[in-house]
Amino acid sequence: MNIFEKRRENIYDWMARESVALVMVEDCEGRRDPSLRWLSGQPGDALLFLSVERKSLLIPWDINMAMLYAQSDTIIPYADFGRQPIKALVGAAEFFKIPSSSRIEIPAITPYPLFLKFVEEATNFDILCRENGVGKEFEKGRAIKDADEILMYRKLSAMTSEIIDLLIKNVLSGKIKTETDAAIFIEIEARQRGCEGTGFETLAAGPGRSFGIHAFPTYTGGAFAVQGLSILDFGIKYAGYTSDITMTFAKEPLSKQQEKMLNLVEKAYNLAVSMAYKGTATRDIAAAVDTYFGKSKKTMPHGLGHGIGLQAHEAPAIRSRADNEWILEPGMIITLEPGLYDPVQGGCRLENDILITETGPEVLTNSKIVRL
Repeated sequence: MNIFEKRRENIYDWMARESVALVMVEDCEGRRDPSLRWLSGQPGDALLFLSVERKSLLIPWDINMAMLYAQSDTIIPYADFGRQPIKALVGAAEFFKIPSSSRIEIPAITPYPLFLKFVEEATNFDILCRENGVGKEFEKGRAIKDADEILMYRKLSAMTSEIIDLLIKNVLSGKIKTETDAAIFIEIEARQRGCEGTGFETLAAGPGRSFGIHAFPTYTGGAFAVQGLSILDFGIKYAGYTSDITMTFAKEPLSKQQEKMLNLVEKAYNLAVSMAYKGTATRDIAAAVDTYFGKSKKTMPHGLGHGIGLQAHEAPAIRSRADNEWILEPGMIITLEPGLYDPVQGGCRLENDILITETGPEVLTNSKIVRL
């Protein structure tokens, strides 16, 4: 049994408990869900159907790519269904001989008008489209990484740390002078290491733009790592999975306010890491950092962190909102990224990727505040 079959087994068990005969997963333009890759290995642009009888059917746009990458019991080209999701669903139901009146679940992100069309055309079935359905099972499954994913993340993190070290070296030598220099350098280094590129658009903000949580535009031709505070937020994507780190470059001379921001962020980061043990509510960690900043009359305008995986932001959430009920478990890989921002002084953020183990947090990457 390969890793994708093992993951599907958990979904089949859930389907049996929920009396769901067929599940549809869609990762196509306009409705993206990387859970399809998690369950089949197919990089994207496909539909995946899972039958409660423990069989899978992949319907890809590109049959040649699917034959190379995908792991599914059966693969049929999307063109055989006119490249229409409703026809594909009806065809999958016929392929699996799903009994009439059975419950079939489609993705929760399906637009309401399209949901109505599914109901109109698949009249023999009870079509489900719900927020707390199979999508939540995907979310929970992806939040706790299996042994293969953890092994892959160790390799990904090592590559990310290599690039961090090279970035510092090239900033110090003067080879990286602008925001664009930094962003393009990361892209090239990632590709040369066999990565799929960056996990998200690199955020490189010099002192005049680092006050934004996410600078806009994400990077420009402006100066980087010159006097003041510069922020660099990036991740590289390997085998579909992304890292996510943030560095701050602090170029002297700095104001007292900037020094205070740097010290507060470093201490908040250390506080967060010290609390990242299994069984801890992520809301409690985020609340502790909020309280710490509050003692200095500072406010962090974003969550403390998040899970990473096939997406840069996924479960578990690391935030102090009352609706956050996530508890840390071994196998979770999260980011912790305290930050402070000021329209005059600029911004400072520190973020690393952290594996939750049975014995405590394991920091996988080597991001830091770099003093120049």
